[in-house]
Amino acid sequence: MENNVNSTENPTPENDDTPWKSEKIDKLAASLAKAQSEMKGAEKKSINPFFNSGYADLHTVIESSFPHLTKYGLSVIQGNDSKPGEFFVTTMLLHESGQWIKSKLKMPIEKVTAQSIGSTITYGRRYGLSAITGIAQYDDDGNAVSSKGITKDHAKTVTNNQGV
Repeated sequence: MENNVNSTENPTPENDDTPWKSEKIDKLAASLAKAQSEMKGAEKKSINPFFNSGYADLHTVIESSFPHLTKYGLSVIQGNDSKPGEFFVTTMLLHESGQWIKSKLKMPIEKVTAQSIGSTITYGRRYGLSAITGIAQYDDDGNAVSSKGITKDHAKTVTNNQGV
């Protein structure tokens, strides 16, 4: 297993001293390519009431990616970190060989409440996971969405399918 977590040979694009990948990623890359060839995308099963539009929630992105990732020896760890005025969600993609890559996403927080922080973490995890695995959202019903957003009938169907 590779151990270079403290290495600074691969600084992040933000030019800090935190490495963003292990020294080698050849095994991880090969496994990710295989997993991505089987991933179909994340279905838009949830509704954003502010924009009247559909989106793939975190659970749907996990359902769309994890079975394919684990099949090829890949796993995901997500966490968060903060410093005054900043909040981050970090996503790491790991391979059973010990190879890894990570991405750190700076997230805005409008209010410092438990609900706002929880929502920010979920939002950051969804976007971080989608980005690191290459999962895209697709329409579950191509005729349901128009330039004005999602239709009322489709919104009812999606809302009923959420199981909430």
